[in-house]
Amino acid sequence: MLDILELQATAVNPTLITIIYTVVLAFLLSTLIAFTYEKTFRGLSYSRNYLQALVLSSIVASTVMQAIGDSLASGLGMLGALAIIRFRTSLKEPRDIIFMFACLAAGIACGVNGYDIAVVGTLGFCIIAFVLHYSPFGQETYFDGMLRFNSEDDQAGKAKLDDVLKDHCKLFALITVRDMAQGKRLDYAYHVKLKRGKSKADLVHALNGIQSVSGVSLLLQETTIDI
Repeated sequence: MLDILELQATAVNPTLITIIYTVVLAFLLSTLIAFTYEKTFRGLSYSRNYLQALVLSSIVASTVMQAIGDSLASGLGMLGALAIIRFRTSLKEPRDIIFMFACLAAGIACGVNGYDIAVVGTLGFCIIAFVLHYSPFGQETYFDGMLRFNSEDDQAGKAKLDDVLKDHCKLFALITVRDMAQGKRLDYAYHVKLKRGKSKADLVHALNGIQSVSGVSLLLQETTIDI
């Protein structure tokens, strides 16, 4: 039976079983972090490529730390090699950066044989992320997607529009209004949250039923996961 305590000792030349154990543990911990990110995400869309990057970054970090070991020369050489790479992808949310750091930290801890630190740190991070998600620090309300359309600038059309939105949406918030056709038409953008039992097809059909409305476009979270 594999003795985890024996794996805790840092070795200049780790054995094959230690390398495999390190990579597998880094994969499992980073997968847990990615799962936590997905379940606590609130927004219109998340990137599946980002979730994959979270898992892969942890494995890369653990591999790099094992390759460096206790050698100062290897560390300087690795630093010089990595300095050649330029990462130009920008993360829009600070929360995304924190999750990326969490995966890197888990990989680094595994790479230096700090398995206890990696496990406890990752579990603590994920638990606190869920606690914050359901605490007052989390958003109490959020929207399912974005609705865009244009309509004639008349009171009768606006009244019908309000009735349709109230009938189909639990929540809706106006984001932008833009003039079209020299002020004769207005382009609207809403954040919407559909009522239970109401489908996006029902909302689009009801809006298209208003004579003054055209160009209806509804983007929901489940259809924009890969954005």
